[in-house]
Amino acid sequence: MTSGSGQVVVLVTASSEEESGKIADTLLEQRKAACVSVVPGVVSRFWWQGKLDSARESLLIIKTRAALVPEIVELVKKVHSYTVPEVVALPVVAGNRDHLDWLDRETTAGPS
Repeated sequence: MTSGSGQVVVLVTASSEEESGKIADTLLEQRKAACVSVVPGVVSRFWWQGKLDSARESLLIIKTRAALVPEIVELVKKVHSYTVPEVVALPVVAGNRDHLDWLDRETTAGPS
């Protein structure tokens, strides 16, 4: 296992699988992500407007480079239905070097 160097995993929740697909496709087409995994059926519980709330959502797990996070935040905000979409980046501290190199290549290739 090799330490990561600038890669992140970004978590985004979406209101539906359809919205998840739209967000994933946007990020992939613009080469802001090397891979987006969609986990349907996530139940989120949260505070919203002073009350406890819950929602059935899809979770996007976005594999990308840290340098692209500001652009990802802006793209997600443009296509997302939520007023305040969740976009949280977590650093990759270690992993398969082949995979991490692939992630870097795919996010620096430029739009297809």
